[in-house]
Amino acid sequence: MKNFPLLLFLFLLIISCSKNPPKEKKETNAFYEKAFDYKEEGKTDSSFLYFYKAKDVFFQQKDSFGIGKCLANLAIIQETKGDYFGSQETGLSALKYLNENNTLNHTYLSINYNTLGMLSSKLKDYKKAIEFYKKAISFSQDSINKNIYTTNLANNYRRNKNYKTAIEILSYSLPKASENSNSYSRILDNLALAKYLENPNYNPVPEYQKALKIRLNEKDNWGLNSTYAHLSDYYTEKEPDSALFYAHKMYAVAKELQSPDDQMEALQKLIPLDNLQNSKKYFKIYQNLSDSVQTARNKAKNQFAMIRYETEKNKTSLLAAKAESTERQNHIIKQYIIIGVIITILIVLVLWFTKRQQRLQQEKLLEIKNTELKYSKKVHDVVANGLYHTMIEIENQPDLDKEKILNRIEKMYEESRDIAHNRIPEKDFYSRFSMMINSYSSQNQRILAVGYKKDIWENISDNVQSELYYIIREILVNMKKHSKATLVSLKFEKNKKNITIKYTDNGVGINNLENKKGTGIRNTENRIEVMRGDIIFEKNPNGGLIIQITIPTHLKYV
Repeated sequence: MKNFPLLLFLFLLIISCSKNPPKEKKETNAFYEKAFDYKEEGKTDSSFLYFYKAKDVFFQQKDSFGIGKCLANLAIIQETKGDYFGSQETGLSALKYLNENNTLNHTYLSINYNTLGMLSSKLKDYKKAIEFYKKAISFSQDSINKNIYTTNLANNYRRNKNYKTAIEILSYSLPKASENSNSYSRILDNLALAKYLENPNYNPVPEYQKALKIRLNEKDNWGLNSTYAHLSDYYTEKEPDSALFYAHKMYAVAKELQSPDDQMEALQKLIPLDNLQNSKKYFKIYQNLSDSVQTARNKAKNQFAMIRYETEKNKTSLLAAKAESTERQNHIIKQYIIIGVIITILIVLVLWFTKRQQRLQQEKLLEIKNTELKYSKKVHDVVANGLYHTMIEIENQPDLDKEKILNRIEKMYEESRDIAHNRIPEKDFYSRFSMMINSYSSQNQRILAVGYKKDIWENISDNVQSELYYIIREILVNMKKHSKATLVSLKFEKNKKNITIKYTDNGVGINNLENKKGTGIRNTENRIEVMRGDIIFEKNPNGGLIIQITIPTHLKYV
């Protein structure tokens, strides 16, 4: 049975939590004690309810450790009932309240991390399970539990197909276990399985049989279930009769243990191995069992949800009653507050009138500074980047004729004259934008425009076109100066709501972006913000930089 180490630990964990909970000086929560009483009696729903109530009491007492203990126990109950996602949410919440620096918290930390490890394993997230089991081992203060955590860790390396690491862990643990003990048989059984999975030519049967003998002597039915499963899997292709024999053994033990998951696993082995008549019978049993298990788990999830709902509803009603009482008590106080507010308003009005002139003067100064900043940005975009653009064109196109250079300079001259009037004409914008992009392409740096079509600029205002022109030119200037990229793409997309331009290069990228934002990047971000758009900088997973710009298509003014 593949999940045996997890289930065995869960069994030991419930016993240890119910009989020997970690003691601490502060134990004044009656709900908490009652929750353990119900757990020992096997009344899971009542235990869940009282742990939930105890959590609220600990919250009122500002006892973080108490909250963490309750959440850890709630997660265990949810996991045993098959509410895996609910249990995972509860277990992760418990970590917020358990203090890793306080040794009194370590036992519950190890328990909770092991629960999260089991959940991740059952949800087939083996990498996450490995992380949680390592944490469980690091906080464990009990050698028996640490041994179980270590075996669980190795099994998840095995499930993640890292057989070498699994074998190393189990081989290291085996000599430390007492021979002929349950611990020894568990490690030996899993070690043989890992060796066989790593090397299909390896014969694990002698080790399986040795583990089986120990488990028969110790009457370890959970262990027998696991070994029978491994023997049946091994013989399935080699000796189907032997595989069928061990599958029957596993099914018998699983029924004795009343473990529906193990019964279903055994039935899955029996169905293809037995004769047609028996296979049909087993398949019908499997279907009924699977349906009943799923129904039971859904019922448990709904029960837990209803318990939380009813508890929160009652708490809300209590809080509402307290609020009503408090409101009556505060009625007289409010009257005094109103008088105080009136006096305060009068004082504020006097201060406001005295400072009004100062504020108006400051606003004028700020307006002047904003105007200076606006023209500074325009000079940077139109003149500085325009000159650099012209330099790039001359560099990338050695045969560029004099007349074209003069036209470019004349264009910059006209644009610089129009800065004060805030109007820069954009004639044949599609061609101009395309020529600007292509001018940065050279033998050493290829620039590809993907999805760039003439209709991309339809219904886009002249102001927005102009702003996007300067933004993309700013990005290409920075690319030319700093990126060392050999390949750049500009992908254009447009829908009814937005126009999106995605820049991607294979250059060196930008480390510590917040600390390296020059005037150009700040100007670009400011422009995007004014246009009520978004700009995202991120690392290219293949190396380089990705910049995505999204602007609303309906925007008319900037």
